[in-house]
Amino acid sequence: MNALYVICGVGVFALLAEVLNLKKWISNIALAGLIAAIAWIVFDWRSVSYRFQGMMYFDHVALAFTALILIVTFFWFWMAKDFFSSDEHITEKSALVLFVVAGAIMMVAFNNMAILFLGLEILSISLYVLAGSNKLSLFSTEASFKYFLMGSFATGFLLFGITLVYGATGSFNISVISNPAQGMMSVATATQGIPRFYFIGMLLMMVGLAFKISAVPFHLWAPDVYEGSPTPVTTFMLTVVKIAAFSAFVKIFSVTFSKYAPTLQLLEQGIMVATLVVANIAAVAQSNVKRMLAYSGVAQVGYLLLAFSSDSAKSAGIIFYYLAAYSAATLLAFTVIKIVEAQRGSASADKFKGLFKSNPLVGVAMAIAMFSLAGIPPLAGFFGKYLVFTLSVGSHFVGLTVLAVITSLIGVYYYFKPVVAMAQAGENKLSVSVPDRYLLILLMAINILIGIFPDLIRVI
Repeated sequence: MNALYVICGVGVFALLAEVLNLKKWISNIALAGLIAAIAWIVFDWRSVSYRFQGMMYFDHVALAFTALILIVTFFWFWMAKDFFSSDEHITEKSALVLFVVAGAIMMVAFNNMAILFLGLEILSISLYVLAGSNKLSLFSTEASFKYFLMGSFATGFLLFGITLVYGATGSFNISVISNPAQGMMSVATATQGIPRFYFIGMLLMMVGLAFKISAVPFHLWAPDVYEGSPTPVTTFMLTVVKIAAFSAFVKIFSVTFSKYAPTLQLLEQGIMVATLVVANIAAVAQSNVKRMLAYSGVAQVGYLLLAFSSDSAKSAGIIFYYLAAYSAATLLAFTVIKIVEAQRGSASADKFKGLFKSNPLVGVAMAIAMFSLAGIPPLAGFFGKYLVFTLSVGSHFVGLTVLAVITSLIGVYYYFKPVVAMAQAGENKLSVSVPDRYLLILLMAINILIGIFPDLIRVI
């Protein structure tokens, strides 16, 4: 909880930084705030606590996901330094990013539906603005508009679902909602059994959250929004936002509606199959690496859903590791994309030609990122998929595991596209700043280290 206080405090300070003539210090202050928040997570690790009259619950799972969000955000600020330094709206952008982080923390630690909705709205409204922050690009404006319209509809589904569930149970507290027969329903309703609109509300909430995690068929906004948004914002949505959204999805359907897990399992697996097949096949046809990775981000949700639907009780640690490995590889890949876009004009596959020769460090970094996302050993992405497939087979979902392996092999094909392009003859000039060079080296080391020693981050 103290981490949330720190992030909110730094976010409010960012709004005042321009008035106080401290604009040039805001990035350093934001990084210091993130380090302080991470330190508070370590300090709070031994104390599991309820806050705000039980509306938020910081157990080890919530603390671990909060720490992951903060660490990824720290690396993101490092990667996105040009996003702030070259713009007059640095304070507004910094504040919006920090409020996205605050909303994400609320989404991983909610114990009350009102907190879930509040966190989701804080996160989403800030992202709508960030997606359209490149005012000189029509694609950025289009991405913001599409995200706003589709996000509003999805939020409507979620809010309507919460309303129906509240009507059936008389409470926003997830412990009451998970046992509707023992909730605050009227005597007449209790004697008649659980009302049908409780289950309708449950399904509407699944639709709303499926949009936020960009699962098929609720993914149609993702490729256009991810491609049109500024590259740092796309990276932020594919990492921090996905961590928050999926952790909220897991909490809702493994805790709040745990009694109906067998019924929901079939629906979750249907969404999972559609996500794996559609996203991986669509990614094959993409020539723009940024758009390809947008479909890749959708496909990764399929593997996460496979782990969750296989065993929701045992999957939390696997999902945490998978999201950490995916975020590390995505940050590495988009750091390279940012450099290529800045110096070669776009992120099409042709612009990656000759990268191994023009700058071996950048070429190797992109190759490691692609290999990790494809699940090539000994990188982190391989062990993440190995854990997912092992859990699925152990739960006797052999057919689904075979499908996931096949779609993973399809993924290997399109992940190798930029690697093959980098080995071909092409443009020779590509320079890398010193901070970016250190960031690439560190992210490569993380991808290799947590792949070889996965127990380093398996904390839940």
